[in-house]
Amino acid sequence: MPVDHVGRAINDPALPGGRRPPRRLASSEEAMLGIGLLSGPANVIMELARPGVGYGVKDSRVESGRADRHPIKRARTTFTYLAVALAGTDEQKATYRRAVNRSHAQVHSLPDSPVKYNAFDKDLQMWVAACLYKGFIDVYRIFVGEMDDRTADDHYRKGMTLGTTLQVPAEMWPADRKAFDEYWQQSLELIHIDDAVHAYLWPIAAGRIGNVALPKPIQGRLDAINLFMTTGFLPQRFREEMRLAWDDDKQRRFNRIMATVGRVYVLMPRPVRRLPFNWMLRDLDWRIRTGRPLV
Repeated sequence: MPVDHVGRAINDPALPGGRRPPRRLASSEEAMLGIGLLSGPANVIMELARPGVGYGVKDSRVESGRADRHPIKRARTTFTYLAVALAGTDEQKATYRRAVNRSHAQVHSLPDSPVKYNAFDKDLQMWVAACLYKGFIDVYRIFVGEMDDRTADDHYRKGMTLGTTLQVPAEMWPADRKAFDEYWQQSLELIHIDDAVHAYLWPIAAGRIGNVALPKPIQGRLDAINLFMTTGFLPQRFREEMRLAWDDDKQRRFNRIMATVGRVYVLMPRPVRRLPFNWMLRDLDWRIRTGRPLV
């Protein structure tokens, strides 16, 4: 049976015969910049599987930040956050935190909301940061191979900034990779995608862009391709919540496709591999200088 990389704990030992990062990739960050975007829809599903996050995003009153209505702008905001959290200066982090906080101030449940939520909830922010970090590890294993323990520990420490760039205090980040695995397993007991959140997430899983209408045969084919990719990047627990079928044959096909994509990726010039994140920090500085909105 093929190995389902995304079903593994981050602290699992290297797979027997597992690949090591190609020499062309100088660092784990360089390896995972551009190619990691393929797992974006899956990571959104993981984050929104916690009801507080799912309803907070689905019912957000920040119109410009809604992924279902403004997917390109939402993608820019998310990519910029990742770039700032992982590679930004202290000044960039502080500036972007203030901008995000202004938007988050409008994201809270109303008295008649079926799920109570608040964008400043540290537990929910910790969950979102954990999903981003877990997604990185899964994608790295799929496309590149296994990290040695020293590299994995170093990246784990750096991953803390995915939460601390907002409100997550450093002490909330699990102490080490083993502690993270325990946190992750406990958190899986809290996820649930109900019909309302499922309806919001399905177009994202299918890779649909806003209200773009395509002929049914074309749309159906694109949906099938994107759903296959999204499902392949999801851990099994999330596939079940999204009611997405998966089996050994699909896993083998996914593994073959990802192996081919990875071989092509490592041959690309370094600036291309780093897109779009190398551009995001420049765009952020430009927006700050010209007084344009950051989120």
